[in-house]
Amino acid sequence: MDIRSRNNVTVTGAEDGPVVVLAHGFGCDQNMWRLVVPALADRYRVVLFDYVGSGGSDLSAWSEERYSSLDGYARDVVEVCEELDLRQVAFVGHSVSAMVGVLAAQAAPERIGSLVMVGPSPRYIDDEGYRGGFSAEDIDELLASLESNYLGWSSAMAPVIMGNPERPELGQELTNSFCATDPDIARVFARTTFLSDSRRDLPGVSVPTLVLECLQDVIAPREVGAHVHAAIPGSRLVTLDATGHCPQLSAPEATAEAILDFLGSVTA
Repeated sequence: MDIRSRNNVTVTGAEDGPVVVLAHGFGCDQNMWRLVVPALADRYRVVLFDYVGSGGSDLSAWSEERYSSLDGYARDVVEVCEELDLRQVAFVGHSVSAMVGVLAAQAAPERIGSLVMVGPSPRYIDDEGYRGGFSAEDIDELLASLESNYLGWSSAMAPVIMGNPERPELGQELTNSFCATDPDIARVFARTTFLSDSRRDLPGVSVPTLVLECLQDVIAPREVGAHVHAAIPGSRLVTLDATGHCPQLSAPEATAEAILDFLGSVTA
């Protein structure tokens, strides 16, 4: 199978520069990074892609069996890196892709040299001694609503996830992105995302890691960022003066600056 077509791979930026791979979250695609790419492309070779089932990917390659676990998405990452013969890349993962990056680094350590986690959450459901931001009942209701009326769920939830109500165009963009996703595929991705628990994988992360959080984020509250930072040895935690779960859209300059500052320290 042609991996480049399957995952709608795009390569831009400095041809001989260090490589940065940008990975999108649930209900999104590589277009979510468009406001950050120009700042990175001056110094880095930037690789973007869509997970199978998202954006411009080959939907015929999607299977529920593969993408019912985060390992299936991690395989996409590894296979894109193998196809392009990429080694020691900086992997920037938004939302659930932060944990996908952890799994990809475990599966192919020669491919991933550093991690940037944007709004990460290893577990969305509260647990004893851990605040994920949602009760089990919350997630059950969220998934039931999504499965019964995906378009209605998208219209209601996307603005909440995006935050920044004074900038409704941002919420509308996320709504449009959600609504462009096949509902059957979105249901599987949602369950994979919101029922995942990657906490046990964090202490094994051995590459330089930046945990990038926002001041206010209903999907990944700051207690989650603190947990991820504490669990990953030697990680760096940066809190952006931004709100919502998608700072690459709501605060692209600050997001790019934080990423560049971190990458400069690990590629110098």
